[in-house]
Parts: sequence; C-alpha cells; structure tokens
Amino acid sequence: MKEVKDFYDTLRENLQNFRGKYDSYIDYGPELFKLLVDLLGEEKVDSEGRKLINAALAYYIAPKDVIPEEIYGPFGYVDDIFVCIYVIKLLEKKFGYDLLVEYWDGESELKAVVDECYEKSKEVVKDEIDEILKYVGLK
Repeated sequence: MKEVKDFYDTLRENLQNFRGKYDSYIDYGPELFKLLVDLLGEEKVDSEGRKLINAALAYYIAPKDVIPEEIYGPFGYVDDIFVCIYVIKLLEKKFGYDLLVEYWDGESELKAVVDECYEKSKEVVKDEIDEILKYVGLK
C-alpha cells in the first residue's frame, strides 16, 4: 500500500533544498503551516479565529495566488508565508502570544521567526498586499 503524505510533509520536501536570497525564512513555511493547523484543535480559538486560520491555510493551496509555486518554485511560497504571518499576528492580538508558543514546534524562537518572516515577505509582496488579502478574504 502506498503511503500518503500530508501537506506538511509535501511542504517540507518542496522547501528543504531551496537555496536563494529568501531561503532563511522560506524554510519556516512548513512549521508556520503546522502551527496554524494545530491551532485549529485549540478550544480557545473561536469561530473568527478559525476563519482567519482557514483563510491562511487555503492560501497555501490556492491555484491562482500572487506568486504561484508552479511558475516560481519554492520562491512562490513567499506570499503564502506572508498571509500565514499576517494571520498569526492577528491571532497573537486576539488570543495572546503564549497560546501560539504552546503550539509552536519550530527550533527557533517564534517571535524572531514571525518578525523576520513578516519583514522579509512584506518586502517582496509590498505592491500586492491588498490584492493578496482581498483574494483570501482578509480585507
């Protein structure tokens, strides 16, 4: 029987060998995705929080996002990471940083990851931020 990989494993495979200008934060993509997936199981997260999380998760697999992976390869995850971090920042304001840290499995400190990913991804998508947020229903 063939083993089925989940999306987290697929993300890790797609991004693990990426080397380029943005590899320092693109490597966090799978862990950020996993954080949001894990938060869906948290009872403290209300329906509004779940909507935010689902918007970010959906953007990872959206076929017509701003920087498509089919064209740009791993670099195409920059906009996905931006949406993920945007939502994480909203969740931090709503539920507190401690809740996020509880579910964080990454090796680096979450606050440092969020800050780095937000600043660097924002640099890349700066002209498309409104388009990205509208596409995913966050604006």
